[in-house]
Amino acid sequence: MNSEQNIYEQLGESAGLRRIIETFYGNVVQEPLLAPLFPEDIQPVIERQQQFLTQFFGGPPLYSEQHGHPMMRARHMRFPVTNERAEAWLACMNAALQENEVEDELREFVIARLKGPAYHFVNTP
Repeated sequence: MNSEQNIYEQLGESAGLRRIIETFYGNVVQEPLLAPLFPEDIQPVIERQQQFLTQFFGGPPLYSEQHGHPMMRARHMRFPVTNERAEAWLACMNAALQENEVEDELREFVIARLKGPAYHFVNTP
């Protein structure tokens, strides 16, 4: 891990993050716990995720510029998010990072950073 770069830069900025996100959603649509939560046309979701993770990982504030304050918990309240689904989401992201050959230390750091939000969205027992 390079402490002189933010996570966004370490993941390869826009192009690197895009590869990870596309791999991630390829995993999500195959995951029985998660697939039902997403629309058939996943492209708009990919675009918003790109904007959000760019901002979340230290890149330009694309999400806020396009959509205002993220308010991610509120935006996810309409979906039944369980602990099991949060774990599946994190597993899909972990797999996407591995598939894109993100070094272990950075991958573990990214997953640790995403755990907080993933479990914060849980709204269903």
